[in-house]
Amino acid sequence: MAYCLRFYAVGALGIVVQLTALALLKSGLHMDYLLATALAVEAAVLHNFFWHERWTWADRLRHVSTGRAGRLVRFHLTNGVVSILGNLILMKVLVSRGDVPYLYANGLIIAILSVVNFLAADQLVFRPRTG
Repeated sequence: MAYCLRFYAVGALGIVVQLTALALLKSGLHMDYLLATALAVEAAVLHNFFWHERWTWADRLRHVSTGRAGRLVRFHLTNGVVSILGNLILMKVLVSRGDVPYLYANGLIIAILSVVNFLAADQLVFRPRTG
């Protein structure tokens, strides 16, 4: 339960990073909303990885089989892929086809994908070695 609470606390800060980056890239720099989404998600993924390493699963790190670079690759192959692809696909549906404002759509998508991302991080990225 503690890991879940920490994961979502870090995620709450990641939401701020992602939505702020998205707003700046889309409205401030007039970037296409899908490109802005991909870049904003990547900023949040990196932010979240750093804090998950330092806080969420810090007690597991000495028992995880790969070093930081390996965990970062696994984090990107799980949370990063789920987040970027999920965001791009669902943003296209909600914004282009559903006329949902892009920041609202992105917030909804983050909530939907968070459960999958927690399970992937807990079971695949920061899972301690057995034996």
